[in-house]
Amino acid sequence: MPLSAASRTVPWAGRRRAARTVTTAVTSALAASLTLAGCGSGGPSGTGGSGASARPADCPAQPATTWAKPVAGGGTHRVRTAQGEVTVPNRPRRVVVLDTAELDSAITLGVTPVGATRSDVAGGFLDYLPKEKVAGIEDVGKIGAPNLEAVAALKPDLILTSKVRDGKRYEQLKAIAPTVMTETTGYPWKQNFATHADALGRIPQARQTAAAYEAHAERVTAALGGAAAAKRTTTNVVRFVEGADTRIYGCRSYIGTILNDVGTGPTSVVQDARDGLMVEVGAEQMSEADADALFYTAYGSPEKSRERQVTGGALWKNLRAVRNGRAFRVDDELWIQGIGYTAADKILEELEGKLGKPGKSQ
Repeated sequence: MPLSAASRTVPWAGRRRAARTVTTAVTSALAASLTLAGCGSGGPSGTGGSGASARPADCPAQPATTWAKPVAGGGTHRVRTAQGEVTVPNRPRRVVVLDTAELDSAITLGVTPVGATRSDVAGGFLDYLPKEKVAGIEDVGKIGAPNLEAVAALKPDLILTSKVRDGKRYEQLKAIAPTVMTETTGYPWKQNFATHADALGRIPQARQTAAAYEAHAERVTAALGGAAAAKRTTTNVVRFVEGADTRIYGCRSYIGTILNDVGTGPTSVVQDARDGLMVEVGAEQMSEADADALFYTAYGSPEKSRERQVTGGALWKNLRAVRNGRAFRVDDELWIQGIGYTAADKILEELEGKLGKPGKSQ
């Protein structure tokens, strides 16, 4: 994406920084030693994740999704957006999407965009999307910095993006084609999907998708031993980030809502996360991340993100989840960047495979 690795928070980069830094009083010599080694003894909660942060977080209920009425036939209809009501074709044929969430929504609903922006990690479109579904989509620049001439050259009849990404370009974009913006690119991602579906004229398909996802989440909950067993299981998601502190994702992050749908959730280290999205911790505070199960990923190389240094250190190896063989490395593009139902279903499959109990989902 267009932001530097130091400031990028995929997929909600561009909004005001949604993080709280956990502070610890340490000497400069100790801090330097821990940063280099990625390990140490003790921490805010003690070795192995004991202490206050090991308690489950109190996650608020997710908002219910509001669905627009389906449209039929040709003509146009009006869509509620972050920029007011926008008139769009009932059956848009040339759609350009300017972020990963919009691309996931389009692909999920059977729409192949004529153009899309790309991530700035490895280039191209996210790997979890089926190759045949993204074949032929024109690259129109990086997320947050689309090439407007390239967008216009595709002669779109609909543009999908968010205010947090492209609000400052709204006048230019709407001069090219009707532009539907959600307020954010992350939470509430399910409502954003409903807005995308309205703009694409695919409300019935979208409601079926949402219902199938809910049923899938229930099957995963059953595979974990049922709702009570899932509730007793804490699950933190850690992301090592090149040029920034390590992130632990909260209740209102995309991945946090999926875990909540299954019935697990983060520990209370994220309780005061700004906007409910995430907190940041230094290498010497990794015990804050401990939980019954730990999922971790990296944005940037293992070396530059400090993943290799931290996971090779004693503090990480002493985490309860690591000691119990319940720390799992996962794909960053899928778990953090995708933001949509196609990604969510794949994540549910992984959760069942990693945490499920054989025979429990039947």
